[in-house]
Amino acid sequence: MTEVSSLTGRLLVATPALADPNFDRAVVLLLDHDEEGSLGVVLNRPTPVGVGDILAPWAALAGEPGVVFQGGPVSLDSALGVAVVPGSVSGESGIPSVESGALPGGADAEVAGAPAAETAERMPSGDEPLGWRRVHGAIGLVDLEAPPELLAAVLGSLRIFAGYAGWGPGQLEDELVEGAWYVVESEPGDVSSPDPEQLWRAVLRRQRNELAMVATYPDDPSLN
Repeated sequence: MTEVSSLTGRLLVATPALADPNFDRAVVLLLDHDEEGSLGVVLNRPTPVGVGDILAPWAALAGEPGVVFQGGPVSLDSALGVAVVPGSVSGESGIPSVESGALPGGADAEVAGAPAAETAERMPSGDEPLGWRRVHGAIGLVDLEAPPELLAAVLGSLRIFAGYAGWGPGQLEDELVEGAWYVVESEPGDVSSPDPEQLWRAVLRRQRNELAMVATYPDDPSLN
C-alpha cells in the first residue's frame, strides 16, 4: 500500500453522529481496503432468515444465532461466508481483494460501479485450509461453493452474510475525516458474537480510551 494505509481486518464502529440508517450503530468488519476502495460486512444486523433456509449444507457449521446477517446494502441477493479458524497465525498471504475477485459463494465484487472480477482459483497457502482464505489473523472468507466437510473439522465459527458494504476510492477516507466512524482492532469473537445486537456497545466498552464512554450513549439522545 503506497497511498492508503490498509485497514483490512479492522472494525469500523459507527459514531452516534452517523445519520445513514443503513449503518446506524453498525459494526463493520473490513475485508478489503486499499486505494481501489473498501469492502466489509456489518456484523450486527441479524435477519429472521435461517442459514438452513438458503444454504442448508452450511447450517450445521453456522454459529448462534443460526441466521443470515445483512452484511450491507450492496448485492443483497449474494451470500458471503466469514469464519474463524482457531490457531491460525497472522499473515499477508491469501488476503482476498476486490481486484482478485476472491469473494466466495457468488458474492458480487462490484463496488461503486467497478466491474466484478472473475472468481479466483482457490490457492491455499501455508496453514490455510482448503476453502478458506485469510483476511486477518484467524478471520477469513469461506468458499461457499466448496463442500462443507472440507472445513467442518477446523472451523471455530461461521457466519453467513447477505450483501456487503462497499466504498469507492477515497470514499471511506472521506467518511473517516467527517467523523462517521471509529476505527478499532477486531477480535475473532466479534464475528461469532452470540448477542450481535449488543456488539456496538461491547466493542466500544472494551476500548482503553475515551471511546469506552461512548458505549453509554443513549439509543435516543433526547431522553438523556
